[in-house]
Amino acid sequence: MALRDRLPAPPIRVRRPRGLPRSPLPRYRVERDLPVTMPDGVTLLADRYVPIGARRPPPTILVRTPYGRRGPAALANGLLFVPFGFQLVVQSARGTFGSGGEFDPLGSERDDGLATVAWLKEQPWFGGTFATYGASYLGYSAWAIAAEAGPELKAMSLQITASSFRDAAYVGGSFALESTLTWTDLTHRQQQPLGLLTASLLSRRRAVRAARSGRPLAELDVATGGAQMRFYQDLLTNHGTDAGYWDGRDFSGTVGDVAAPVTLLGGWYDVFLPWEIRDYLALRAAGHRPYLTIGPWWHTDARHGLVSFRETLAWFRAHLRGDPSGLRADPVRLYVTGAREWRHYRDWPPPGTRQERWHLHPGGGLGGDGPLPSKPSGYRFDPARPTPALGGPTLLGSSRPVDNRPLERRPDVLVFTSPPLGEPLDVIGPVGADLFVRSDREHTDFVVRLCDVAPDGTSRNVCEGGLRLPAFAEKPVGTAGVRRIAVDLWPTGHRFARGHRVRVHVTSGAHPKVAANPGTGEPLATARRMVTADQEVFHDPDHPSALILPITPPPR
Repeated sequence: MALRDRLPAPPIRVRRPRGLPRSPLPRYRVERDLPVTMPDGVTLLADRYVPIGARRPPPTILVRTPYGRRGPAALANGLLFVPFGFQLVVQSARGTFGSGGEFDPLGSERDDGLATVAWLKEQPWFGGTFATYGASYLGYSAWAIAAEAGPELKAMSLQITASSFRDAAYVGGSFALESTLTWTDLTHRQQQPLGLLTASLLSRRRAVRAARSGRPLAELDVATGGAQMRFYQDLLTNHGTDAGYWDGRDFSGTVGDVAAPVTLLGGWYDVFLPWEIRDYLALRAAGHRPYLTIGPWWHTDARHGLVSFRETLAWFRAHLRGDPSGLRADPVRLYVTGAREWRHYRDWPPPGTRQERWHLHPGGGLGGDGPLPSKPSGYRFDPARPTPALGGPTLLGSSRPVDNRPLERRPDVLVFTSPPLGEPLDVIGPVGADLFVRSDREHTDFVVRLCDVAPDGTSRNVCEGGLRLPAFAEKPVGTAGVRRIAVDLWPTGHRFARGHRVRVHVTSGAHPKVAANPGTGEPLATARRMVTADQEVFHDPDHPSALILPITPPPR
C-alpha cells in the first residue's frame, strides 16, 4: 500500500441533495483502506469517514457491503449521515473490492461481521456506541451480527432486506430463477471496469434471455455470464434439501434476541417484503417496538432513498444521541396504493383488520357469498411453454404494476372477477388463497395473483404468490385426489376504488420469475424432460376455494 493511501485524506465538503435537512457539520475527512484481520488471517479493508468539528468521538455507523466503498456506492453506504455528526465505517465484504479471501455470498457475514465489531470496539476513536445501516445485502449483513454484537449496538436501520434470503430464493418451494440468476451475474461482473454499472443495466436482460433458452437450469449461469457461478449452483443444489447449506446463512431464528431498536423500510413490490414483515413480527412477538415503513416501491426503486435517509437520521438521532423529537408517534407507516395516501397505524396488520373469504364461483365469478354447486374449472399447463409473469416483484428493473389482460387471454390462466364495487375496499395486510385443487401430476405448481380491474378494463397486478406440490400440500381431501392448499400472496396495502372490480388469477407458472415445474420430480438443476399437467380448481360447497382478503376499516 502506498504511503499516500495510508494518510488521512484532506477535508471534503459534501453537497446536500435537494429535500434533505441542512447538516450542522458540513465537512468530513476519510481514512482509506483500514485493515481488519479476521480470525483465519484474511484481511478485510474498510474506509472511515469522520465529521470535522466533533468535540468527542461521535457515534459510529457500521456498514458491511459487497458492492464497493467508493464512487456512487458511497451514498448508498450512508455517506450523507456523516455531516450530521456520525462517523461511518464501511467495510468491503470478504473477496470484494480489495478485501482478501473468496466471496462466498451469505456465508461469511456472521463470523467476519463479529470479528469486525470486536476490532471496532478496540479502536481509540470508537465512542462506545454504534449502529448498523443498509439495504438489501447490507441489511442482511447487519442481521447476521445483530443478536451477538453486544450492548454497544444501539440502533439498526434496514431497508428492503430480511434476516434470511432462503425463502426468497425458494418462493413457495419453487426456485426464484430470475432474481438468483440476475444477482449472481451482477456480483460476478461488478469488479470489472464499469462492471457494477453495466451489470446493473444488463444482468436482468441476459438472465431472462438465458431462462427462455430451454436449457437445463444448471447451464443457465454459463449462458448468462459465460462461466459457472458458485452461488447460483449452490442455490440450485440445495433446492428442496436439508443438507445444512442454510444453517449458517439464516438468521431469522435470532431476530427476537436482538436488543437494539430496529426500524425497517420495505416496498409493496419488493422481492423481500414477506420476510421483512416476518422479521417485524418476530420483534413484536419478543416484546420489542420496531418501526415499519412500506411504500409503493420495488427493490431498485430510487424513490425510497430519500424516505430512508430521513427516517434513519431521525432513528439514529433518537437512539444514539438521545433526541427522539424526529420520531413519529405511530410505529407503522404505510402508503395505500389506489388511495394514494400515507397512513399511520399502531401495528401490523392494522388494528381492526378482519379476514374475509371471497369465494371462487363457476363461470369466473368472485364474491363474498358462499360457493355454489358446480363442476371444477380446469386448464393445462405446459412447462415447455410456461405461463409468463408480466409483472410482480423482481430484483433488478422495475416492478411497477402492469396491465395483465394479455395474460388473462391465455388458456392456461383461470380468471375470477367480482362485480363492480359499490364502495371503496381497503385491503391491508397478508393476503392468501385457500384452494381445493387436483392435478394429474404429483409434481406441479399453483400460482395465485390478485388484480385491480378499472372501469376501462385495465387489470393491474396487486400481489401474487405460489406453491410447489407435493411437498407443501395437505393430504388429499376425500378419495378423489383433491388437495387443499394454502397459498401465501405478498402482503399489500391497496384500495380498490368504487366501481373497480377484484380479480384473481389461478395458474401454474410465473416464468421466468420462478422456474417452471417440469412435472417429473427430477432434480431441478438437471431436469430435461417436461410433461404437461392437467389442473382443476374446485369451487363447490364441499370444496369452497376462496381468496382470503384482509379488510381494513377506512380512516376516520
